[in-house]
Amino acid sequence: MEITSAKFFISSPSVEKCPEGERREYAFIGRSNVGKSSLINRLLGRKGLAMTSSTPGKTMLLNYFLVNDEWFVVDLPGYGYARRSKEDRARLERMIKGYVARREQMTNLFVLVDIRHAPQRIDLDFMAWLGENGIPFAIVFTKLDKLTSTAVKRAREHYCQVLRESWEELPPMFSTSSEDGRGRLELLAYIEQLNAL
Repeated sequence: MEITSAKFFISSPSVEKCPEGERREYAFIGRSNVGKSSLINRLLGRKGLAMTSSTPGKTMLLNYFLVNDEWFVVDLPGYGYARRSKEDRARLERMIKGYVARREQMTNLFVLVDIRHAPQRIDLDFMAWLGENGIPFAIVFTKLDKLTSTAVKRAREHYCQVLRESWEELPPMFSTSSEDGRGRLELLAYIEQLNAL
């Protein structure tokens, strides 16, 4: 798939205020500082489209980007950022779960995981909740460029091993780097495949 256009469309504070219409939506989520905005920018080939920050927890809204005038990428707030107030964390959780569980246009949720870290309970619990609610998702390992190919292979295998303890069938998985573009074409091909269904 070729990206011919990608532009910011709207920021929404809740699922009720998301755009109307039938366009498919591909949402991206992950713990704070997992490299979500960088991956979206690399995926869409537009530097600075999704705002990146060295400060975790900057995304507080559902940010929509219209791609090829046909479908949306939705940048969701990161979860698990400890320095937020309890009220902020509760509000974000309501916003995220409200969108993920109720948004019919959401075709797939890409859950981003930093390949350098062992499986984190917060990610595993979130994926378990997705599974229990029948929400289609794929795992996207980020920051591939930070490890050797052998370490990447070992980390992926370990992650799969942990998931198999509670999952009969594993979700689709992708390995990516926002630095060198690895995994971009595979992700776009997967979106194209879902668009065709």
